[in-house]
Amino acid sequence: MAGISTHVLDNHGGRPGAGMRIDFSMRRDGRWQLVKTLRTNADGRTDEPVLSADAAQPGEYELSFHVAEFYERQGQRADEALFVDQTVPVRFAIADVQQHYHVPLLCTPWSASTYRGS
Repeated sequence: MAGISTHVLDNHGGRPGAGMRIDFSMRRDGRWQLVKTLRTNADGRTDEPVLSADAAQPGEYELSFHVAEFYERQGQRADEALFVDQTVPVRFAIADVQQHYHVPLLCTPWSASTYRGS
C-alpha cells in the first residue's frame, strides 16, 4: 500500500485524537497549495487516505494539525494557556511513490512529535 496516511494520539488524555482538523498541502511552483481538509474519526485516523497510492507523486508535502482548536473544543484553554498554539505543521518529502508514508502526530497541550510510521 503506497500513498499517505496519518493518525493523531492525544497523549494528554491517553486516547485517540478524535475530531482533529488536518489540512493537507503540497508544494507546487514554490508555493504551498491546500489540497484538502480532513478530520480524524473516533480512532484518531482519517476515514480516507490523505493521499491515495494512485495520486502519489514525488514532491514536498505538509500536514497541518489544528492542535489548539482540538484542545479548545475540550475546554483545555480555560484551564491554562496552551503552549502548542494554532497548528503544528509537519513537512516531509516523497521520493519513492511505491512506498507508504504514514505520518502520525502525538500531542499534548505542551508538546507535539511525529515520526515516519508504518
